[in-house]
Amino acid sequence: MSFATISVIGLGYIGLPTAAAFASKQQNVVGIDINQHAVDTINRGAIHIVEPDLDKVVKTAVEGGFLRASTQPVEADAFLIAVPTPFKGDHEPDMVFVKAAAESIAPVLKKGALVILESTSPVGSTEQMAGWLADLRPDLTFPHQAGEAADINVAYCPERVLPGQVMVELIKNDRVIGGMTPVCSVRASELYKIFLEGECVVTNSRTAEMCKLTENSFRDVNIAFANELSLICAAQEINVWELIRLANRHPRVNILQPGPGVGGHCIAVDPWFIVAQNPEQAQLIRTAREVNDGKPHWVINQVKAAVADCLSETGKRASEITIACFGLAFKPNIDDLRESPAMGIAELLSAWHSGKTLVVEPNIHQLPKKLAGCCELASVDEALQQADVLVMLVDHQSFKAIPGTQVQQRWIVDTKGVWR
Repeated sequence: MSFATISVIGLGYIGLPTAAAFASKQQNVVGIDINQHAVDTINRGAIHIVEPDLDKVVKTAVEGGFLRASTQPVEADAFLIAVPTPFKGDHEPDMVFVKAAAESIAPVLKKGALVILESTSPVGSTEQMAGWLADLRPDLTFPHQAGEAADINVAYCPERVLPGQVMVELIKNDRVIGGMTPVCSVRASELYKIFLEGECVVTNSRTAEMCKLTENSFRDVNIAFANELSLICAAQEINVWELIRLANRHPRVNILQPGPGVGGHCIAVDPWFIVAQNPEQAQLIRTAREVNDGKPHWVINQVKAAVADCLSETGKRASEITIACFGLAFKPNIDDLRESPAMGIAELLSAWHSGKTLVVEPNIHQLPKKLAGCCELASVDEALQQADVLVMLVDHQSFKAIPGTQVQQRWIVDTKGVWR
């Protein structure tokens, strides 16, 4: 069965590139989002997020009539759900947006439709979603009811892309296809093969769900090792970046780079989904999360020590000291602030510090609400001219390009080794 109309529910950092990828192959794509601004922006052929090359693909797709956005779900042959899965309570996954997406598409489901969940979710979520849909549409059958003969096919297929390279990796990377039945997997594979150059690797939905969580937990554990090393090296007065460079010359050692913590909606969140479902078994995964979540507090203490030294040596009052934080995004060269440790550090520093706190973030045009009124958005030159204490939080390419001769400050907290 062909896919005459494809609908993507959620037009954020994953949903919009996915919709654009299908539309670039001259498929009829309708993107759905509750954000009216995002919908209006896309329908003008523009984008509301920062992602290299996405703007060109969206503009071409909209002008060609292959992509449009709406706040109201429409009937389609395939639905891809790409909505957030945040926390609730004590790091427990909150499926409220997935449930809302399921409820929104249920009235427009027709026999033969394919529903794919892309949102990072705990094990069993695809089956849970199918159950919600079945309750809402008792006139249709679903895989957990009718198996291969179900009216509606359901699968789980997580994204595995790197922000800043989404439009390349979305097409090139392999996809794990977790259908609730073999027929569901086949149909989901057929859908992604419309634009995918990588391989569709088929498994069941529960394994696919766990695969996504495992990939990000692996990364988190390895980052935690680097971050813990940075704490040890600071105590031992050892340059952690030199140490890692030397250790990585071993043919079987590949230590990652430390930083101010871990951010983004994936690595900083997904391991908790495993811990929530497996609290007794997931000891290492929990510890890694705690190490990475604790790193921003260590950075703040380092900044406080630098301010104290500055006060002692300059004789200034605390209100006369200016701190400049370089970077707010959760990783280099993007505008994504989700779960960003740099954001948290800037917020806590501005609340603690009685003087001016500057923020340098070249990928945004205005401060987020959390920082509005307590920080000032500044250029690189303004920060270097005005600040007494520099705090490097994100190694944006533009920051790495700053000549060393321009950095005259004596008090620097460099969490990324840019000015080492």
